Amino acid sequence: MTALQNPPTTSPLSSAALVQPSRTGRRPRLSRRYRLGNVLVTIVLSLGGVTMVAPLLWMLATSLKTREAVFSLPPQWIPDPVQWDTYVRVWTSGPLLTGILNSAIVAVSVTLVGGAASALAAYAFAKMRLPGKGALFLSLLAAIMIPFPTLMIPQFQMFARAGLVDTLWPLILPGVFGNIVMVFFLRQYLDTVPDSIIEAATIDGAGHFAIFWRLIFPIIRPAIAAQFILWFMGVWNDYLAPIIYLNSPEVQTLQLVIARFNATYASQTDYPLIMAASCIALVPVLAVFVIFQKQIIESIALTGSKG
Repeated sequence: MTALQNPPTTSPLSSAALVQPSRTGRRPRLSRRYRLGNVLVTIVLSLGGVTMVAPLLWMLATSLKTREAVFSLPPQWIPDPVQWDTYVRVWTSGPLLTGILNSAIVAVSVTLVGGAASALAAYAFAKMRLPGKGALFLSLLAAIMIPFPTLMIPQFQMFARAGLVDTLWPLILPGVFGNIVMVFFLRQYLDTVPDSIIEAATIDGAGHFAIFWRLIFPIIRPAIAAQFILWFMGVWNDYLAPIIYLNSPEVQTLQLVIARFNATYASQTDYPLIMAASCIALVPVLAVFVIFQKQIIESIALTGSKG
C-alpha cells in the first residue's frame, strides 16, 4: 500500500543527469563541424586569393627584372638584381604619358557626366510619376541584350559622317547619357526609400533637383561610388572601341599605347618594359578603389541590411 500510495518519482537532479550527457555530447560535435567548415572555407578563399594576386605579383616582379632573368629557371619571384631604371626608360620608349592623359579624359568625363545622368534617370524611374515609365524602362533593359559587335558598324558610320573619327568624342558621347546597368542598380536601390520623404519635401515646396541633391543623393552615394568604380574600370581598360576609332598616336588611349609596346618590344624580349607600362596603367584603378573603398563597404552593408 505504501508503495502504491507513494510511487517512485524521478528527482530533477537525476533527470538533468540523464539529459546532460546528450547535450554535452552534441555541443562538441557541432563545434567540430563549425570549426571544420571554417577551415575549409579559409583554405578555399586563400587559394582563390593566391590565384588572383599571383599574376599581379608576377607582373610587378617581371617589371623589375633584367631581360635575362625573365627566362631564368627556376623562375625568380624576387628580382635579383632589381632594375628600377625600367620605370625611367618606359616614359621615353613610347607616348605613355599621352595615353594616360587621353584615357583620363575619357574615363573621368564619361563616369562623372554619365554617372550624374544615370543617377537622375534612376530617380525619375523610381520616384517620379511619368506616363509609360514602365515600358520605357523595360525597353532600356532590353537594350542590354544587344551585343556591341552588332552596333559597331552603324555607330562607326554615324561618327564617320559627323567627322569625329580619330578623336576622343566617339569614346565619350555614348557614355555621357548614362549607363543602363547603373540606372537599373540605382533604381532598385531607390525602391527601398519611402515615398513619404519625397512627398513631404514636395509639400514644403522643394523641386525635384533639390529633393535629389539634398535627400536622395546622400542615401544612394555608396551605391553610386560602387558603380562608379566598376564603370571607371571598364572605360579605363577598354580596348575594342579605341582601336576602332583612334589611329593617330596623339589621341590613342593607354591600352593602345601598351599594345604598341607589346608589338614593338616583345620581339626584342624586353618584357620588363611591357610589364612596367602595365603596372603604371594599374595605378589609377587602384587609386580610385582606395578613395571610394569606404563607400563600397557602406553600399554592401546597407544592401545586406535592407535585404
